[in-house]
Amino acid sequence: MINRLCKRLNQNIEVRQSLSSLRQEIKDSSKRELLLSWIHDGDLDLSVFLENEDAKTRKNAALLIGDLALSSESDAVFHAYQTEDTRFVKEAYLTALKSLNAAPYVDVFRKRYEELSLYEASDDEKKHVEHELHALSELINTIEPFKKHRFLGGRQTFHCIFRTNPLHPEITAALMEESSAASSKMGVRVKTNHLNRLLPIRTYNELLFQIPGMVSCKPDADVAASVITGSNLMALLENTHEGDFPFYFRIGVKSRMALSKFAKKVASKLEELTAHKLRNSTSHYEFEIRMIEGKSGDYYLLVKLNTIVDRRFSYREEFIPTSIKPVNAALLVELAKDYMIPDAQILDPFCGVGTMLIERQKVVKGNTSYGIDHSPEAIKKAIYNTNLADQIVHYINKDCFTFTHDYPFDEIFTEMPYATGQKTEAEIREVYEKFFPFAKRVLGPEGTIIMYTRNREYVKQFAVKSNFRILKEIKITQRPESYLMILK
Repeated sequence: MINRLCKRLNQNIEVRQSLSSLRQEIKDSSKRELLLSWIHDGDLDLSVFLENEDAKTRKNAALLIGDLALSSESDAVFHAYQTEDTRFVKEAYLTALKSLNAAPYVDVFRKRYEELSLYEASDDEKKHVEHELHALSELINTIEPFKKHRFLGGRQTFHCIFRTNPLHPEITAALMEESSAASSKMGVRVKTNHLNRLLPIRTYNELLFQIPGMVSCKPDADVAASVITGSNLMALLENTHEGDFPFYFRIGVKSRMALSKFAKKVASKLEELTAHKLRNSTSHYEFEIRMIEGKSGDYYLLVKLNTIVDRRFSYREEFIPTSIKPVNAALLVELAKDYMIPDAQILDPFCGVGTMLIERQKVVKGNTSYGIDHSPEAIKKAIYNTNLADQIVHYINKDCFTFTHDYPFDEIFTEMPYATGQKTEAEIREVYEKFFPFAKRVLGPEGTIIMYTRNREYVKQFAVKSNFRILKEIKITQRPESYLMILK
């Protein structure tokens, strides 16, 4: 197919369609190499099609050159961009140049961006001007990545929503020690002058901001953009960050329908209304505007600042697909801490990359901790993470059921295995059947099991056979159902 298409191009047969077909074909890496061999051997020159009289042919040629990352054609694509009269094609040249050597032309692009920002486009031109501006912004920042604004915070009043596990927002609210903290469907709402004091709390998933004057809007792009620009958003960005405008953003729409076009319209209008002090980017944005559709059809508006660096779980650099999220492990520790004793001897027989043991140690200091896992990869990553956390855990790579120790443990704190593509339900049942006799063997007479499980029925079925009693069970997630269970 590649050979046929290249021959058709050289014979000027259905050029536009042939270029488009080549773009599809080279998604297969072997076909890509075949096309490159045509070009490198001098048997096909794509740059000639940048001068074709058909605008869509010029567009396809530019995009194909970009797809192939043909840096040798950088000058040709740049020249074509400068001489192009058809607006919808100009974006294609800029898209292609992102994959080429465009650094020598960055001053030209910067000047073009400033000129185009001030240009009063007609209704017919507006969409294409917006697309060119967006492509210019992305290209400039590919060549010279902008310096990200630094969040300063300060003792300002922030209206926050700390998103949490939906079943347990009260845990995060209690840790805040703020009189205004109140649980809600989304997490914990709080009005605070002490944001920096709340950021280290380990049990929230993410922090969103409610901006005064920017609560909700009708499902109309112009109305949404007007509400956003008429709010305190610009003042918040300016007063809480080091550095000047522009700020880079993206729009995230959560709706019953896919609304990518709606998001693009809102973003374009925001750029226009702020004289491009706010610039849309999907790859290097500094904040996100969340638009969440309510039952009435209106959208709730929230902001996430990516300029706030979250260092809570910086130790967790290594993980495997089944690893528990550290924020979930932190929640389990808070829910179970009344059953943990200081200076305990602790064992995690299914330790994975060590997250459960590390998070436990941050809340209730233990004495000696052991982690066991059958996966050499997991143990290697657990050692790495634990060193980053500046903790000491003794890790052992073996089947936990063959593990023996000179003295009993006070506590088992673990996330139990669950059925995945690698483990069947029958295998998981067998793990639970073996686990409780094992736990009885390695724990002292007053030993405690604190486990996170997706198989509560197996716990109830097998625990009693080894004389364990369930002290407490707390639902953690609805779908799939999971529980924190504490046994003696």
